[in-house]
Amino acid sequence: MAAGAAILASAAPAAAPAPGTPLADLAALTAPEMAGRATGTDGGRRARAYLAQRFADLGLAPLGSSFVHPFSFKLRDGRAFADAANVLGAVRGTRDPDRWLVISAHYDHLGIVDGAVYPGADDNASGVAAVLALAAHFKAHPPAHSVLFACFDAEELSLQGARAFLARPPVPVDRIAAVLNLDMVSAGHRNEIYLAGTHHRPWLRPILDPAVRRAAVKVLYGHDAPPNSGNKLEDWTYASDHGPFHLAGIPFVYFGVEDHPDYHRPTDTFARLNRDFFARVLPLFVDVATVLDRELAAIARAAER
Repeated sequence: MAAGAAILASAAPAAAPAPGTPLADLAALTAPEMAGRATGTDGGRRARAYLAQRFADLGLAPLGSSFVHPFSFKLRDGRAFADAANVLGAVRGTRDPDRWLVISAHYDHLGIVDGAVYPGADDNASGVAAVLALAAHFKAHPPAHSVLFACFDAEELSLQGARAFLARPPVPVDRIAAVLNLDMVSAGHRNEIYLAGTHHRPWLRPILDPAVRRAAVKVLYGHDAPPNSGNKLEDWTYASDHGPFHLAGIPFVYFGVEDHPDYHRPTDTFARLNRDFFARVLPLFVDVATVLDRELAAIARAAER
């Protein structure tokens, strides 16, 4: 895990994050000019442009002519959004480039509400910064299978970015073997994070267990079973962008912390991040993503049964 250790070092607390590090990405996405990154706002467009430039800087390949994939949608309450966009990039696999692992996080947040800016540091600049760290890792350490890095828009508006991705997929859906989704991964005040997805695909657990045991944080399985199963935890199966993938029959692995006092509050700021925890979970994500890449063909076969 030398690469994971390097990422951990780059994310360690610092007065001014070094450019190109996960903390620098987190700081940029929560800066005042991003204004909370609400879908269809100037702040959301600035975040989109920032991510497209970071994908280019990292050397990712666009899927089509651009990293930016626009879409539009209308909510049940009548609100229409004509200027939403996902940011997508890829690293092609060295052994089986036609089989895909999707690594995702949503970059949108709540924007400005009643005059207050909601920066969305944990939710979900943290997940986006982790996706960029994973992109840097796989660019430096080419995967066996192709990896599609997806920064989804409009998650806060009923998972519209993930829905749009699957409605007009940039790669064949039947070639997507799994999705690793990261949403709220920095506010681990009890040094713990939840891993969801194995309730639906129990055979994933023995694949993931070794990485869970190696983690520098406490990883808890759960938040993926319905209440009528005897589960006492809230079911997160459809709580973030992995939900539409699950509906499409694609296995998901989701990492996230439980709600906390700053959740969906103006206090979810860069200054209040748990930087030590964020540094400890990044190598975990590298480890899990590496395991998923290694086992992707077996995952695809198991999902077809």
